[in-house]
Amino acid sequence: MTIAVLAHVYLWTKALHVISLIAWMAGLFYLPRLFVYHCGVARGSTESERFKVMERRLLKQIMLPAMLSTWFFGLLLVLTPGVVAWSPFNWWHVKFAAVFLMTGFQGAAGKWRRDFLEDRNQKPHRYFRYANEVPTLLMIVAVVMVIVKPF
Repeated sequence: MTIAVLAHVYLWTKALHVISLIAWMAGLFYLPRLFVYHCGVARGSTESERFKVMERRLLKQIMLPAMLSTWFFGLLLVLTPGVVAWSPFNWWHVKFAAVFLMTGFQGAAGKWRRDFLEDRNQKPHRYFRYANEVPTLLMIVAVVMVIVKPF
C-alpha cells in the first residue's frame, strides 16, 4: 500500500529521515560511552550524579525524539510510491531488521541507564565498550542495504 500524495514531498521526507537518523545515531554512539565513563566514578559521587543527568537528558531529550522521528519519516518513505520494491525478500527487509535491532538497543540502553540511576549497575566498563560497537555494525548494515541494495 502506498499513498500517492507522499511522492510530492519525497525529497523532504527523505531529508528529514536522514537528519533524524543522524541525531539518533549520535545518541546511540554517545550513551554507551557515557556508561563507560560512569563506571569509573564512585557511586553517589558528584560525578556519578552528573552522569545520571547527562544520560537522562541524552536519552529522553535527544535519542527518544530522534528515534521516533526516524521511524515516522521512515514509515512515510515506505508508504511513498516507488521507494520500496514489494517482493518476498529484498534489501528493505534487512534494513528494517537493522533499525528494529537499533530500537531494541536503545531499549537496552534505557535499562542500563536505570541501573546506573539506581546505583545498581554491575557491568564493567569493558561491557559498555563492546556494546558501543553494536550501533555501528547495525548502521553499516542499514546504509549498505539502502545504498547498495544487494537483494
